[in-house]
Amino acid sequence: LTFDEITITFWKIDNSTKKETEDNKIYELKKETGNSFLFQEYVYSQHSTNYSFGKNAFLNEITFHFSVFFDLCLSIMFSSLTSSALRPTSTPFAAAAALSSSAGAHNPNKDFEVVQPPDDTVQALKFSPPALAQNFLVSGSWDNVLRVWEVKQDGSTEPKAEQRIQGPVMQVDWSDDGTKIFVASADRQVRVWDVSSNQMATIGQHDQTVSTCNWVHSPTYSCLITGSWDKTVKFWDMRTPNTPAGVVSMPERVYFVDVLYPMGVACLANREIKIYKLDGQPVEVKSMESPLKYQTRSVSIFKDKTNGAPVGYAVGSLEGRVAIQYVETVDPKANFTFKCHRSPELVNGFQEIYSVNDIAFHPQHGTLATVGSDGRYSFWDKDARTKLKMSEKLQNSITRCCFNKTGDIFAYAVGYDWSKGHEFHNPQTKNYIFLHACFEDLKPRVKK
Repeated sequence: LTFDEITITFWKIDNSTKKETEDNKIYELKKETGNSFLFQEYVYSQHSTNYSFGKNAFLNEITFHFSVFFDLCLSIMFSSLTSSALRPTSTPFAAAAALSSSAGAHNPNKDFEVVQPPDDTVQALKFSPPALAQNFLVSGSWDNVLRVWEVKQDGSTEPKAEQRIQGPVMQVDWSDDGTKIFVASADRQVRVWDVSSNQMATIGQHDQTVSTCNWVHSPTYSCLITGSWDKTVKFWDMRTPNTPAGVVSMPERVYFVDVLYPMGVACLANREIKIYKLDGQPVEVKSMESPLKYQTRSVSIFKDKTNGAPVGYAVGSLEGRVAIQYVETVDPKANFTFKCHRSPELVNGFQEIYSVNDIAFHPQHGTLATVGSDGRYSFWDKDARTKLKMSEKLQNSITRCCFNKTGDIFAYAVGYDWSKGHEFHNPQTKNYIFLHACFEDLKPRVKK
């Protein structure tokens, strides 16, 4: 705690005078020296109780007496803000972000920088699953390297592990228990990285670039699903590696896949989108042409807000546009598209349009984030059909993004995505991964 003195008082307001008086005090908290707090409970201006106790006792007391104000009090008392800048925050990460001074031309949003970032553009980015208490972030990049950091609640990051493979990393995914990381690579290999032992093993392969990998953990089975430019999707049982448990042929190259059990969505090079049910043997339930006219660049499944079941997906394209699609709906108006990642002003008489490089849905709010070649991230409420926030423009494209399990941290990777061709590539330009305190930014729009 950096402040010297603070008092929090709760009052019962006199309905006749609408004023706070000494007779209306209910509770009062005063910070004493060190980490000691004085708690006083008032009854008609008389002290019925008067305690002096340390931090742990304070937490117990405040939980008992102020359950309604618990988040407010903790964020004020323990956010390490100076008294001149006190304001409630929803999480310790958000409190730390309020103090962040990491700024500069490369970081106009003043977000936390991940230390020791990749040497080339990030192609894969994923937070660890809920099974792990800590937040770990894995990246895979075009320099053929996988990296893992621990992300701490004060916004700092610590490198934990690193592995180099023989080709660019196309996608990564965690096992549900957080002990393994699966890797899809341009060298046609499918790998598993045991993080605890730091051992890498090849568990399968394709005939062309492995573009996707998704771990599935269901009540009846677990497997890894990989998609490839060889026009196949393969299923891998970890008990029998190097021999696929199943193979599904596709009419075109597999560019992007998202899986949220029991739904799987595959996006192909010909703009075809295939939806599968994965409870049991994979069954194709729908095949359709993308509602977007240009090449697919990203896809993400979203849940029903009432029961948490996957009900649809968002797909982004090169044309700076996103489509929201429900798999089954009685209202055709529920499906819609919206423009995004376009220049706010005309450039030489034209609006510049940028690729939607990634889409991620918030795990709590159900709102979504998009990142693009314009170097911005934007947050959206698909139900209210409105934009919640647009970031400041970064000096390079944003290639990938993801949320942590609790939805208070938004990670995004900045690097060149070759959207402007070889002549705009500068190998001296540094790549970055940033962390943004996002929980409040992504709260759904309240209907008036």
